[in-house]
Amino acid sequence: MAATADELLDTPEQPQPFLKTPMGKKVLIGGGVAAALALIVAVWLWNQSPDYRVLYANYSDKDGGAITAALDQMGVKYKFSEGGSAILVPAEQVPDLRLKLASQGLPKGGNVGFELMENQKLGVSQFLEQVNYQRSLEGELARSIQSLGSVAAARVHLALPKPSVFVRDQQKPTASVLLNLQSGRALDPGQVSAIVHLVASSIPELTVGNVTVVDQNGNLLSEQPKQNGLNKQLDATQLKYVETVQQNIIKQVESLITPIVGKGNVRAEATAEIDFAQVDTAAEMYKPNSPPEPQAIRSQQTSEQTGPATGNANGIPGALSNQPPGVATAPLDGGAPGAPGTAQQTGPTRKDATTNYEVDKTIRYEQRPMGGIKRLTVGVVVNYRRSVDPNTGKVTVKPLAAAEVAQINELVKQAMGYSQARGDTMSVANAPFDGVDRPDDAGPDWYKDPANLPLAMEVGKYLLIAAIIAFLYFRILRPLLRPVMHKFDEAVAMPEEEKEEEAEEDPDAVVKLGEDGQPIDEEQEEAPRERSYRANLALAKEMARDDPRIVANVIKAWVGSE
Repeated sequence: MAATADELLDTPEQPQPFLKTPMGKKVLIGGGVAAALALIVAVWLWNQSPDYRVLYANYSDKDGGAITAALDQMGVKYKFSEGGSAILVPAEQVPDLRLKLASQGLPKGGNVGFELMENQKLGVSQFLEQVNYQRSLEGELARSIQSLGSVAAARVHLALPKPSVFVRDQQKPTASVLLNLQSGRALDPGQVSAIVHLVASSIPELTVGNVTVVDQNGNLLSEQPKQNGLNKQLDATQLKYVETVQQNIIKQVESLITPIVGKGNVRAEATAEIDFAQVDTAAEMYKPNSPPEPQAIRSQQTSEQTGPATGNANGIPGALSNQPPGVATAPLDGGAPGAPGTAQQTGPTRKDATTNYEVDKTIRYEQRPMGGIKRLTVGVVVNYRRSVDPNTGKVTVKPLAAAEVAQINELVKQAMGYSQARGDTMSVANAPFDGVDRPDDAGPDWYKDPANLPLAMEVGKYLLIAAIIAFLYFRILRPLLRPVMHKFDEAVAMPEEEKEEEAEEDPDAVVKLGEDGQPIDEEQEEAPRERSYRANLALAKEMARDDPRIVANVIKAWVGSE
């Protein structure tokens, strides 16, 4: 039988352990959830390696020791890269550490610049001042060269002769540069020329030819070409240009023939002769006018001279022969000139004529740029036609037809830009490739392929993390949340209408509610149940409705006790 309300009120409640109370269970569930989350975060942190960035690289041993000592004093964790060429620190601390180390003057660098001139002592000799100035200049040039990405360290040696008032005793300065390049890096001729011009422009009267650049392996990088042009070889840029031209021709030929014969069934090679000579031609040609064409007169000059006869001087040169002419006398008879009996004097007549005609002249200026193609040679090999029987899997190969080979010849000529006047040659051969008659090989299994090992290791790592997270959820987190989810499911399973119908069927029965607010059977009365706030509130409402007198006495007792 159900217990009465008086018995329920008079029965003293037994103290229960804290872990069995609702609050204790909530604390236990919360602790379990926190522990599971902590394990998940620990697994994630275990998978994530700390992010370290470069603080300083390419430092000298002296600067490296000073930097590490400063980091130890500040309590900063650091590590070295492979080979010890760089100091790595946590990524978020790089800007702050660089500013702090810069305030301490680190890194100082292996070269001394113009700061050497700031600490001049009183009474320094002129020779020492000149030496310090030269050291400062060498250090500044070395710092400028080290700013290049491919240069790890640099040393500059200057030979500055003393000035002289005599022209014949004047000497030009010279410079030597020693470069220590980064591992696996090299300088192209353009970068070497830039270093040479940088040094030459920094020293007065220093010419480019007096600058020598050497790398750490003893290779001379600043070798100048011969003045007479002999023994001149192709530089790296020209060789790269030749290779680019050949590769472009091969790509054009293969891309045009592949759709016809299939992928992997054509091979092409090309050889290009490139003319790197830069030729400037100026020609001036003359030719006479053609007979049908009228001759053009450029200039014409005519001269005519007529005068009396003059006696030529004769006799022995001297005072006797150099006499004045006699006195002129008129004719006595008064005859006219030319009349009979009159002496007629006639002089010589002279005519000169000069005619200049135009001559055909052609002036031609021709400039041929370097890099032109002198001759092309292309060879193409096409595989046999391959067919596979789908029923038996037998492989059959046969050569291409003559018409197909002729068509491929024409396509290759078009792709390579064939020129007969240039002397280009081209050859297309139809031959079976090695292994063309073999059946298709499926290849090794994917799990036996060594190329898939890195991918498998990466996938395995993520699968291990997923397995750990699943274990934490199903074996720790889910069992802790199961009672809460069970109570929630029972609370939403029975609608409120069913609860009211059960109460109307037996209004005299004392309805006892469980923890979730649901009515329980009398058979389960003896089982210990912990009443929640909602269950106790429902029980109090039921008691107030059945026997208000008891509730009034209880409230009166509460008020009297206070």
